Amino acid sequence: MLSRAGSSLFAADLTGNVRSTRQTQAMHDEHFHLPAPERSQAFGSLPANRRTRGYWISAWWPVALAICVIAVESTAIFGADQTSGPLRWVWEHIFGEVANPRWEILHHYIRKTGHFVGYGTMGLLWLRALWMSLPRAGFLLDATLALLGTAIVASADEFHQSFLPNRTGVPSDVLLDCCGAVVLLILTYAVLRLRAPKRLSRTA
Repeated sequence: MLSRAGSSLFAADLTGNVRSTRQTQAMHDEHFHLPAPERSQAFGSLPANRRTRGYWISAWWPVALAICVIAVESTAIFGADQTSGPLRWVWEHIFGEVANPRWEILHHYIRKTGHFVGYGTMGLLWLRALWMSLPRAGFLLDATLALLGTAIVASADEFHQSFLPNRTGVPSDVLLDCCGAVVLLILTYAVLRLRAPKRLSRTA
């Protein structure tokens, strides 16, 4: 009888210890471990193995390179008096000789086209970097920030040129640069709308 009672008490005690241990472990897990959906919301939608230094470099190095190109282009060696000769040589080898008055007009529009296309491309590079960096943001926010980044670089470019003897810094060029960015951003939106509409409605 004592043996049986002792066995029963031992079994009850052992069962109680097991249950107590399990309950303690459950409470520990409940307090210190978040469910998978909450961890995902806390850290964003990018997988952990992609949030590396290499990932951020791949997102932003094109923007850094474009800014470096603009910085070089903003120097005196790329003034209108320096680019006229080389550009005219290329033009005349493709389209034939051109009179001086006509070339002055063509040269002006070539340079302004360079502004439009160059800063339009910079706007796209800003958009790409922001698209990769802000996975929860929509296209409108990314495009707005991309335009703001382009405007800041364009303003710094014109401000720097205002100190050079053969360059001019004018607000109209900043406006032209931003127009280039706006046009290419709108074209990008139209292409995504037609070919990849799900990317525009991403949710993180």
